[in-house]
Amino acid sequence: MLKGARQNVDETGFLDMEIDPLLDLFSEIERLKREKNAVLLAHYYQEPDIQDVADYIGDSLGLARRAEKTNADMIIFAGVHFMAETAKILNPRKKVVIPDLKAGCSLSDSCPPALFRQFKEQHAGHVVISYINCSAGIKALSDVICTSSNAKIIVESFPRDQPIIFAPDKNLGAYINKTTGRSMLLWDGTCMVHEIFSLGKITKLKVRHPRAKLIAHPECEYSILSI
Repeated sequence: MLKGARQNVDETGFLDMEIDPLLDLFSEIERLKREKNAVLLAHYYQEPDIQDVADYIGDSLGLARRAEKTNADMIIFAGVHFMAETAKILNPRKKVVIPDLKAGCSLSDSCPPALFRQFKEQHAGHVVISYINCSAGIKALSDVICTSSNAKIIVESFPRDQPIIFAPDKNLGAYINKTTGRSMLLWDGTCMVHEIFSLGKITKLKVRHPRAKLIAHPECEYSILSI
């Protein structure tokens, strides 16, 4: 525990902590990492101060793999729940903690395991391919887990007549359908971060900068990918 910190439980049952404003958090975090033999992983999405105290910075799967190569007893994952779960899956003997228990992901949350199980049961004979940005519960219900970079390769490894359910991101699934000519059954899930991009604003930017290249993740809507 940080020196000079006081713990409280808020009205929702989550642990809250009051920290002395004069405390040197950077040195305290380093002290605790040494004391706990912990490795701190920070996602690219994290703010600079968090990245500055991290041992490794990267995407969720890459970070979980980096943790495998350390002799740490504890993994601190500065990210969302499914990222910490992935780290635990790859590091079952290490203790994995997440700084904020309320750190959720709209994409992962859009696919509750209980509802997805029912959906799967309604489509017997389908292979389930799930994007890695999902909960451990969805991973357990899946036949194959893919990343955005290898999803196309994995889908094309199955015969064209093999029915496939793709979850949880319908935009990524639709992109793979379009690029492979498949007709996978898509779970109706999305990432709100990738859906907030405005087609109108991007169009105006392209008019102002006609020679600029537009780079978009396949989790974005087709209207964005198509321009």
